[in-house]
Amino acid sequence: MATNHYFQSGLSIGRRSEQTLHEDLIIECLKIYGFDVYYIPRKKFNEDLILGEDALNTFDHAYPIEMYLENVQGYDGEGDLLSKFGVEIRDTASFIVSRKRWLETVGRTGNTVLELRPAEGDLLFFPLTKALFEIRKVEGKTPFYQIGKLYTFKMECELYQYSNERINTGVDEIDDTVAPLQQDIGDYEFLLENGDALLLEEYASESPLILEDYRSTDADAGARNEDFDTGIEDILDFTERNPFGEVFR
Repeated sequence: MATNHYFQSGLSIGRRSEQTLHEDLIIECLKIYGFDVYYIPRKKFNEDLILGEDALNTFDHAYPIEMYLENVQGYDGEGDLLSKFGVEIRDTASFIVSRKRWLETVGRTGNTVLELRPAEGDLLFFPLTKALFEIRKVEGKTPFYQIGKLYTFKMECELYQYSNERINTGVDEIDDTVAPLQQDIGDYEFLLENGDALLLEEYASESPLILEDYRSTDADAGARNEDFDTGIEDILDFTERNPFGEVFR
């Protein structure tokens, strides 16, 4: 029989006291060899039930918790890649966190998309390199039932590509890192006399009406939207005589 009378009390699944001891040792190891990483859960506003995504995600909370960086020799992934769209940074990393510590620190706050495990799409802030990572996959069964129980989550992440989400966690170290990237369209919202934003009817309570004097270059000096709008007139002809074709030569 697959039993060990010294470590599993004669039971293949072990006893609760042995599982608790094993879990405490794992937590202690994570505190010794790991890093303090901020877990940043996302908040959904207007989820597309067909595509399963939400373009209006916000990040309002950050919880410090010890995690182990599995990539001891640096980030994995393809690194810096020169493509036709410019330089792309494709760093990836794997973080390991204790199930018990995650539930105590994050899961029971009521601010997460999923209550029992980390959710894909949530963020991690790694203070050592001041980098934000997005969780792409959560593996919850590695190692597989040691002494009859699961103890950790393994989060496979990639470097976060910012796309104008609102990040206001209240942690200066995080907010100051993303502040130069934020395109705060909220400064151009049409406000009522009481200071509330005027909302579009089709997205009640989510999407405000934006003033016409907003320009993307006000928030991002590198934006070239207006240049593209002007240049496209020499390529496509959207007049009534040819609304779907190319410019007549």
